[in-house]
Amino acid sequence: MGFRVRKSFKIAPGIRMTVTPKSVGISAGVRGARISANSSGRVTRTLGIPGSGVSHVKTLSTGSTRRGPSAAAARPAATATHEPQAPRPATPGLFAPKWEKELHRALIARPDANELPRIGTEFEQARPIAALFEATLTALPRGDRPRALDLLSWLFDTGYEPESDEFVRKYLPAATFNLPIAEGIDVMLPLDRDFIGLLLAEIHQEQGNLPSAVDVIERLEPSTVSAVSLAELYAAQSRWDEVVELTEGLKNDDAAATYLLIQRGIAFREQGFPDAAREAFKEALRVRSRPTELRQRALIERGLTYLSEGKRAMARKDFEKVLAENSNYPGLREHLANFEA
Repeated sequence: MGFRVRKSFKIAPGIRMTVTPKSVGISAGVRGARISANSSGRVTRTLGIPGSGVSHVKTLSTGSTRRGPSAAAARPAATATHEPQAPRPATPGLFAPKWEKELHRALIARPDANELPRIGTEFEQARPIAALFEATLTALPRGDRPRALDLLSWLFDTGYEPESDEFVRKYLPAATFNLPIAEGIDVMLPLDRDFIGLLLAEIHQEQGNLPSAVDVIERLEPSTVSAVSLAELYAAQSRWDEVVELTEGLKNDDAAATYLLIQRGIAFREQGFPDAAREAFKEALRVRSRPTELRQRALIERGLTYLSEGKRAMARKDFEKVLAENSNYPGLREHLANFEA
């Protein structure tokens, strides 16, 4: 499960913040009509037909300090009554505590993630949420895995629940992060304890510490998302009995279930039960609308199962189905080369 976190998250319905190494942007509106503003001062309007790939982008402000006719002409367009209106996010009141105002400024009003370590150190009340966003917005993007691991481990071990944090509930009620938890499975997670645990487990796994990753996931509330992560971790340690038990009674109801069925098939094959393995792969392939990566993985694994039974023609058929869709699938050329030997 390769690690990456998209540094883009919702801060309120219709409003999304994006953080890059060079700037911070915020956008508001609905599908097909959005206004975006960047910390550089650039403001754009995007109008389009959702799902069509057709859109038009107009620059309303370039962020230049130059006062010219073009800038003056652009200003009225930004306040036209037909522009989408997004709900105004909450802001700290006049008598809000200093830590709340500073944290709000660093995360939302004037985003500056570099301020989070100072705020977390100076204000105890701000420490948990400052630590969470320091891990996701600065430590991980910069490749500082040890710092991210320290922060997330502390949050997880102390039992911190972002969903119960008053700051999150007030200012970031719609905040979400995109996290890939397994091959072909990306999930959009809210700011809650599961997100912290899954992210922490990802880092442990990336560093080769599989037992610690399993320990974290097993301490989360059971869910489809945690089951996907746990199945991958069990498989990486050849704990096939646990994989079979975890995936008992599954139907192909969604992409996560497809992934789990593939792991179930692999587990049965490794245990020496090819018939049971092929049944699991058959169910995984039953729904053709599943992500391409998952369908190709299921075909490859079923092909390997056929090979284990000596059914070379059936194996080659599955491999060539993948070849027709993705000739660069990892390991596919090696599998096909074996038929020439």
